[in-house]
Amino acid sequence: MAKTLKVTLVRSGINRPEPQKQTILRLGLRKLHRTVVLPDNLAVRGMIRSVSHLVQVERGE
Repeated sequence: MAKTLKVTLVRSGINRPEPQKQTILRLGLRKLHRTVVLPDNLAVRGMIRSVSHLVQVERGE
């Protein structure tokens, strides 16, 4: 299992339910096509799963 995940926002949070907007912000994603590196743990994976239709995920180092 990778130690980190690279998460990129590929679709906008506009017209999405408020919990999804908050999850995007909690992941540290502020603008489209920006990538953040996050630790690979259950909490982060749960957040990614709830907005999986808006983000692209790659395995990190």
